[in-house]
Amino acid sequence: MITVAKTAGFCFGVNRGVEIVYNLVDEGNKVCTLGPIIHNPQVVNDLAERGVRIINSPKEAKPDETLVIRSHGVRPEVYDYIKNVGINFKDATCPFVKKIHNIVKRESSKGKTVLIAGNRDHPEVDGIKGYCEQDAYVFSTLEELKTLLKNHKNFVKSALILVAQTTFNSILWRKCVNFVNKLCTNVKIFDTICNATSVRQKEAVSLANNSDLLIVVGGKCSSNTRKLFDLCSARCKSMLIETVNELHDCVLTPLPLKIGITAGASTPACIIEEVHEIMSKKINESAGSSGEMSFAELFEQSGQQAVYKVGKKVKGVVTAISKNEVQVDIGGKQAGVIPVSEISADSSVKAEDVLKKGDEVDLIVTKVSDQDGIVTLSKKRYDAEKGYDMILEAMDQDKVLNGTITDSVRGGVLAVTCGVKVFIPISQLSDHRIEDTTEFVGKNVDFKIIDVTPSKRRAVASVRKLLNELKQVEVEKLWDEIKEGDVRTGTVKSITNYGVFVDLGGVDGMIHITELSWVKVKHPSDIVSVGDTVEVTVKDLDRENHRISLSYRKAEDDPWRIFTDKYSVGQVLDVKVFAIKQFGAFVGIMPGVDGLIHISQISDKRIDKISDVLSVGDVVKAQITDIDYDAKRVSLSMKTLLENSANEEQQKNLESVENIEGVEINRDAIAQ
Repeated sequence: MITVAKTAGFCFGVNRGVEIVYNLVDEGNKVCTLGPIIHNPQVVNDLAERGVRIINSPKEAKPDETLVIRSHGVRPEVYDYIKNVGINFKDATCPFVKKIHNIVKRESSKGKTVLIAGNRDHPEVDGIKGYCEQDAYVFSTLEELKTLLKNHKNFVKSALILVAQTTFNSILWRKCVNFVNKLCTNVKIFDTICNATSVRQKEAVSLANNSDLLIVVGGKCSSNTRKLFDLCSARCKSMLIETVNELHDCVLTPLPLKIGITAGASTPACIIEEVHEIMSKKINESAGSSGEMSFAELFEQSGQQAVYKVGKKVKGVVTAISKNEVQVDIGGKQAGVIPVSEISADSSVKAEDVLKKGDEVDLIVTKVSDQDGIVTLSKKRYDAEKGYDMILEAMDQDKVLNGTITDSVRGGVLAVTCGVKVFIPISQLSDHRIEDTTEFVGKNVDFKIIDVTPSKRRAVASVRKLLNELKQVEVEKLWDEIKEGDVRTGTVKSITNYGVFVDLGGVDGMIHITELSWVKVKHPSDIVSVGDTVEVTVKDLDRENHRISLSYRKAEDDPWRIFTDKYSVGQVLDVKVFAIKQFGAFVGIMPGVDGLIHISQISDKRIDKISDVLSVGDVVKAQITDIDYDAKRVSLSMKTLLENSANEEQQKNLESVENIEGVEINRDAIAQ
């Protein structure tokens, strides 16, 4: 029995890189690759026959060539040289490798030391080290990690990050993680092993545990292939081969009952198929098979088997459009049919809105029915594959994509972009809490891709990330422009006992309770409510701590300005006593302006207790004797009014006496 691992063969990143090169060649471009595009001699030789050159440095690229950076990635200075010189290039760096670049660059810029689990001589590891702004250390075994930490005892408490080469041994990785977690107190761990690598290694181990012979197919210089072989050989008899030629002289004695086949990420499917065929033939020969072919084999050799295989990309011309399907001519004897469900990822789209009779379309074969002579095709799948590359490019380059939300699903929504459905979690649908996602169906939105799972062709997008980035731009612009004294419009965001927070456009400012009104306020909610649009004045800026103090009070409403415009020293007012202290009585002159009548100015006679003369609530007449605008103080006197009144009474008495005939008046005596 022969079992082929489901995950054997090209991983997503390698397949993407190889396709980029082949597509460039098919388009008539002269191509060179910075190192072998993959660690597989057969593919490399095939590309060489098509004119693809391998160079070791960008300096070797010719002016008329397109340089392809392989999936392993390169150091940032390589990009700098390519761009500065003006070399035409295509970047085939695996998205998972770029993810590691972003991690080590971000974390090392914070002063953290980087530990890399991987092969220090591998180009992927060299590229990762190039993005580290602090010291970076590479280890390939648990023993090397232990030695590293022993030689750098400060690492135990230092700020560290731990990452792994995408093809690192997943079992060894877990052992290293456990060791670091136990020893280091300030380490941040990022599991950067490619998901496809983890799955491939796990499946290979399971296959080896259930096989008598395990054949590992792949380039002998391939890191991930060597790791597969090491994992399998520890569990059963294993062989590492590059081509089927290495199997011809293989003698299966005794005959293995169970044979497993797996392959590295850089092994083409055609080689895996050849290995399977050769091993099947050997088993038949070893078992004394008569050599008779099965009906399926005879049928295939007769030339009657369809030339179309599931997954094959073809071109077709639309010949007819009906309600349930679109008929296309694919240039063979079989009839090509596109079910209406396979036209677009957007189920609301009608066939006639997308296709017209005579249109040439790119398609993928999804089913071949030789009995009926029908080849079932999909435009949706072709668009998805093409669109998926665009999505990966958008994530790599942090581009904004646009899509239409087509479905409300559990936990979020689905949006179609580039012919692909992407998932937007409810938490990423907006920058505020969303309760009902159905209201978004049919809407056109901008977003950014935040995660991809190549093995499942899934992508996760975020509207929130884009909104936050746009807000950040506005925030930086606001801090560049804002200055003290500015009058700005904002929205009341929240209210506390001590003040109000106002959103000025991505930046919050605070209005202290004393700056809400010129008069005393019991609680801020007496003046404003959450959601109110308010016009405020910038009172103070703390740029270092990003704090803004605001005022809601209007200068023209300043009661002291109104008071000084209306009143002056010497004027007599009716004032109301609102507080009595040992040294005097406080009186209200007008809202926002209070005054003091000192104890010495309450009466023209000596008083011991103010309460003997005045009570809270009394309205009395008092004369303004002094105004201190800067200190916001007004002094008043009742005494001056009493003295003036006494003088006026005396003057009246004198005048009445002078009017009596024949009476000699001694003014001095009267005055006394």
